[in-house]
Amino acid sequence: MLVAGTSVASMAQCAMCRTQLENNVSNGDPGIAAGINTGILYLLSMPYLCILVIGYFWYKSTKKNANTKGVIAG
Repeated sequence: MLVAGTSVASMAQCAMCRTQLENNVSNGDPGIAAGINTGILYLLSMPYLCILVIGYFWYKSTKKNANTKGVIAG
């Protein structure tokens, strides 16, 4: 719990990746850097997408159960 509650500023790339990307961008080839950034955004979006899908199915299940109880009681 203590580790999860603290934050430390850090760089998201290892030294080798960062050096390689800086060299490519400075030489006029931003393609690899753009690919790395797209990959990072893809990996960042997956947990949110999973939570969204689970929430949607949870909502539909709850609504279905509420409608079923209303039909039986009424």
